Amino acid sequence: MLRPSWLLIAGLVVPPSLCAQVIQRDIGDFNLKLGTTPSRSMAVGLVQPSAGSSFHGGLDLTHDSGLYFGQWSPNMGLTSSSNLEVDSYMGYKHPFDNSLGYEVGVIQYSYPELDAPSTHAFYAGLRVLDRRFGAAFNNTPDGQNSTLFADLGGLPLLDVGFTMKVSNHQLTTPFTIGEGQEVRAFNDWSLQMSRPIGSFDLDFIYSGSDLSGANCAAYSGQNGQCDSMFMLKAQHAFF
Repeated sequence: MLRPSWLLIAGLVVPPSLCAQVIQRDIGDFNLKLGTTPSRSMAVGLVQPSAGSSFHGGLDLTHDSGLYFGQWSPNMGLTSSSNLEVDSYMGYKHPFDNSLGYEVGVIQYSYPELDAPSTHAFYAGLRVLDRRFGAAFNNTPDGQNSTLFADLGGLPLLDVGFTMKVSNHQLTTPFTIGEGQEVRAFNDWSLQMSRPIGSFDLDFIYSGSDLSGANCAAYSGQNGQCDSMFMLKAQHAFF
C-alpha cells in the first residue's frame, strides 16, 4: 500500500494551460493517469468524501495484468478549516469481456496533519456494461462500517451521470444522549447527479441519514452533516 507522501501533491503541480481533466501517459507496461477528477470509479467512489468544497486530485497507475494502485485526495487541506486527506488504494481488475468484469482491492484512509491512525477498507465490485456496483467494509476503533455503491453511468435522455451510496455504521461504544438514550447504529446515504457544462462539472447532491434532532450528536458518517441536505456544487478542472 502506498504511504501518504508528497508524490500526489507534486504530481498536481502542472501548468494551468493544460485544460484536460485527466492527463494520461503510457510508462512501459503501466498506464498513468493524473487529474482533478476521479479516474477510477470503484475505488474513488468508495472514498469517504469531505464536507463542503475543496481542492482535490489524484493519480492512478494501472498494469496490463489488471493490477492497479493510486492515491486520491478528496481534500488537499489548503484552507485553515480543512485538513489534508490522502487515500491510497491498491486492487486488481479483470474483464471477462467488453460488457462484464470484476475488481477487488483495499483503501487506506490517512490524515497526515492529524494525530489519528490510518484506517483501511476492503472493497469488491462488478462492472456490467458502463455501470459499476460495489461494496466495502472497514473495521475501525469506533466501529464497523459497510457501504454499497452504484455508478449507473449516463442516464438515457438526461445526459447526466448518476451515482448513489448507502452505508451502515455499527458503533463499538453506544453513544449516550440525554436521559440514558443510546445510539448503537445508524444509516446514511447520498445521491449525486453530475453533468459537465463548459469547463465546469455541475453536481447536484442529496444526502441524509436516519438520525435526527438530538440523535445527530452521534453522527460520524460519510456526509457533511446528519440532517437531509441538498447541495449544488460546481467544480472547475485546473488541468
